[in-house]
Amino acid sequence: MQRRQFLQTLSAAAMAPIASPPRPNILLVLADDLGYGDLGCYGQTRIQTPNIDRLAAEGIRFGSTYAGSTVCAPSRCSLMTGLHTGHAHTRGNKGNDLPLRPGDVTVTELLKKAGYRTGLFGKWSLGQLGTTGYPTKKGFDEWFGFFSQLHAHNYYPEHLLDQEGSFLLRGNLGTQRKDYAPDLFTKRAVSFLERQQAAQPFFLHVCYTQPHANNEMGRDTGNGMQVPSDAPYSDRNWPQVEKNFAAMISRMDSDVGQLMATLKRKGMDQNTLVLFASDNGPHKEGGHAPSFFESSGPLRGIKRDLTEGGIRVPCVARWPGGIQGGQVSEFPWAFWDILPTFAELAGVEAPKGLDGTSIVPTLSGKTQKPHEYFYWEFHELGFHQAVRMGNWKGIRKGPEQPVELYDLSTDLGEHKDLSAANPAVVAKIKQIMASARTDSPDFPVMSPEEAKKRALPM
Repeated sequence: MQRRQFLQTLSAAAMAPIASPPRPNILLVLADDLGYGDLGCYGQTRIQTPNIDRLAAEGIRFGSTYAGSTVCAPSRCSLMTGLHTGHAHTRGNKGNDLPLRPGDVTVTELLKKAGYRTGLFGKWSLGQLGTTGYPTKKGFDEWFGFFSQLHAHNYYPEHLLDQEGSFLLRGNLGTQRKDYAPDLFTKRAVSFLERQQAAQPFFLHVCYTQPHANNEMGRDTGNGMQVPSDAPYSDRNWPQVEKNFAAMISRMDSDVGQLMATLKRKGMDQNTLVLFASDNGPHKEGGHAPSFFESSGPLRGIKRDLTEGGIRVPCVARWPGGIQGGQVSEFPWAFWDILPTFAELAGVEAPKGLDGTSIVPTLSGKTQKPHEYFYWEFHELGFHQAVRMGNWKGIRKGPEQPVELYDLSTDLGEHKDLSAANPAVVAKIKQIMASARTDSPDFPVMSPEEAKKRALPM
């Protein structure tokens, strides 16, 4: 199918209702650069995350959830549009936040048409003010957050966007550092929840920037982990940057606790699906060393890698009205499954031609057919590709490079390349790498040298 026909198919999506149980509210919380091993419920022992751990205990902890990409913008694009990076409009970070187009149907637009009240607070990487990808043009009734991905590096900005206008943070003018942006996002999110009425379901998307580094500050000072206080780790015998890193995560966990307390106070927590995840693997920026807290857990690699450590992310789901608590699920799914999942829960048809499929059966404790394969491509280090097919994982670091092959059932850390012993599997993965994508003028296949000249990693 040609690219134009593919997009037309998505834009013409039917909105006919489908049979479903009572529609839940949806709270989707996304962390930024949080590793698979950074939460207590995933084995972290030194960073305190009691509120997120409680979500996992009262719902499902997923062991095989995949981000849309190994960096934020394409990952969020996959989440919003139900397309993996072989078909999505955004396939890498770009300095001007490549905007979604009018024909790029988002999960928010579907939910809004289904009668949901919608809000977004925090980081949005898919269209700046004045573009077709701006949040209020892609289905969000309320929006408060950063101007761009680059702007989101700063935890104490002088301005934020509030709908179509600018919101001045007087506490951050000059050398002052009083208004911590994530605190403001939590405050807005709580206000959004407080104003909801039981008669209308809501979709609230809170995009925290923790524990992303302030890269520019890190280059200047060696510590780009901005946080008002390093409590409760002030007395730890750790490097200061690692105290800050841990404090950022615990502060975000406390914010999640505030959101949950508001839901319970409003009597809405029983019929609210809360989904918490990270947009990609852990970073090595701002002076932070991901090895210090073993942020990748048992996985190999970090942000910008297509090994499991770069794309397999922590994810927990809680919904007392629809999810049995205390579960651990190894069913593999990816961010491009979120749109069809939320569409089914809202009682509307998802667009045709998506890469994702609904995981409502898995949420409900039922068995469902897994994906035939998962596909990723990444452009900022040259043209890299990855495929997961069953328990086989193939990685290729360039169109002329060999395919590395790993068996995730016995080698989760991807240490033993089995490609030489399994030529038939490698041939199948190469076939998928060729057929699972369409060319993109914005993300052409490039050598590593060409990619370095054009990319602006974040």
